[in-house]
Amino acid sequence: MTIPTLPAAYLEAVTALLGPAEAEAFLASYDAPRAYGLRLNTLKINPASSAADQLSERFALRPVPWCGTGYYYEESTRPGKHPYHAAGLYYIQEPSAMSAVELLDPKPGQTVLDLAAAPGGKTTQIAAKMAGQGLLISNEIHPQRARILAENVERLGIRNAVVTQAAPPALSARFPLAFDRIMLDAPCSGEGMFRKDPEAIREWSPEAVELCAARQWDILQDAVTMLKPGGRLAYSTCTFNRRENEDTIARLLATYPFLRLIAEKRIWPQREQGEGHYVALIERDNEEKSGATATIPASRLPHTGRAGREREYGRGGRGGRSGQAERSAAAALDSFRAWAADELPAIALPAGGTPLLFGEALYLLPASGGLALTPEHLTGLKVPRAGLHLGDVRKGRFEPAHALAMALSAAEAAPRLWTLGEDSPLAAAYLRGETLEVPADLRGWHLVTLVCGEGQYPLGWGKASGGQLKNHLPKGLRH
Repeated sequence: MTIPTLPAAYLEAVTALLGPAEAEAFLASYDAPRAYGLRLNTLKINPASSAADQLSERFALRPVPWCGTGYYYEESTRPGKHPYHAAGLYYIQEPSAMSAVELLDPKPGQTVLDLAAAPGGKTTQIAAKMAGQGLLISNEIHPQRARILAENVERLGIRNAVVTQAAPPALSARFPLAFDRIMLDAPCSGEGMFRKDPEAIREWSPEAVELCAARQWDILQDAVTMLKPGGRLAYSTCTFNRRENEDTIARLLATYPFLRLIAEKRIWPQREQGEGHYVALIERDNEEKSGATATIPASRLPHTGRAGREREYGRGGRGGRSGQAERSAAAALDSFRAWAADELPAIALPAGGTPLLFGEALYLLPASGGLALTPEHLTGLKVPRAGLHLGDVRKGRFEPAHALAMALSAAEAAPRLWTLGEDSPLAAAYLRGETLEVPADLRGWHLVTLVCGEGQYPLGWGKASGGQLKNHLPKGLRH
């Protein structure tokens, strides 16, 4: 692909940043082939398993040096088009971008925020490191991007994530000093996108860099407000200029003396295989020692105007926190448990979760030892995904959600499995939404799974009767 002519101001800035010789090598990297990467989803696959070996052979995987679960793949193998992608066995991710979460290093059981999370690369990487333990809040302010984020959380089978669609001040007002780890992959001028997105070149200007830096500064202040004493914040961008990177971090450290820089990392495309990335890791000191207190400017507190039409917790329907709403949610959870006792007796739900109803949709709000997340925290927020979507209660019957299917293991669904071979045309037929033929005596809900190595991995639900397995893959996911 031929990229458009780079702006003269950009060329000058790169030369000033790197010096003439290194700048020449950097600019020459635009003519080199792109590096393509994927990251194994360890919520489903062990990197030492036969399934991982099979993926490695099929897609000609080579390790990414800075991410133990990251791999380069050959573009011609097209893993994003394979049914294994629909099964959530991996996430297609630019290799450089894997570096930020590796530096943040979240742990199981922690309370973690991904503040600008769409489309979900870093959220899914965080969730894998958390191993289903603790609470992950993944936020994206833009509605369409928030929906894509929620879909990726669902596809990778993440049980302990809440997806919100909120401006950062709306979150910082609700969650001061709440998070052990915060990931801020900040909206930026996208200089690292130039090779794969020519539109990013056309949108770049020195003025755009300044606007991005101003916006990053606003978001960072909210992030600091939400970071616990002793907590860590990873700030990253896919841009190269110092204004949005080192200079922004220097300003942050000068403004908040209780913060300290733990590490900084840059990946340059002329030195490594990747499009480039910047990440800084910041730690908050114990405030009892420093005497500092985080505050949020009153001008940036959330407004209380009328909300949009997205799902919003606490406004009408059965989402409010009246006693009746709580009883309705508890009754819905009982319906799920009764269904599971008949259909999936081996299922193990996350402990301590709180049931929530959005209309007919039943969610399980995840619990966290570090943050007692309650439905009241979500009141007034747009919440595309309030934890694990268990299913819908319709006229007294329970219908399981696609998210539940993707979060299950084959062992939890056994013996209600309908397994398809890795190269079976039936897998493609199922993903197109077609009904499958099954033995006439097969009855009830079954988890449709796909073989990879010695494992079986979910694609979605089917309901068997009369020799047919009715397809329950959501229409928006069929292809």
